Amino acid sequence: MSNPVVLITGALTGIGRATAIAFAKDGAHLVVSGRSQDAGEALATELRALGAEAEFIRADVRHEDRPISARLYRWGGSASRMSRMSTQVVLITGGLTGIGRAAA
Repeated sequence: MSNPVVLITGALTGIGRATAIAFAKDGAHLVVSGRSQDAGEALATELRALGAEAEFIRADVRHEDRPISARLYRWGGSASRMSRMSTQVVLITGGLTGIGRAAA
């Protein structure tokens, strides 16, 4: 896949972060999400330093009334270049353990 567009939820730590860095090194266009604005912006900056196009969207998958699809739609309207690309890879690395407790 040449310069895939990759969406990673739970991208701020662990497997999500490692996967984002690996895709960035391969020249992917990345949309990363997580709950922490500061950590997310720092990750997007790190990914750009590796040569990738990267954007961060603050999202919390624990709240089903705020689906990430709605966040992506709003983001897509404001990011001209990446909004014209179709997402080719979606990785959901954040999850829940038990009811209402976030794992990542």
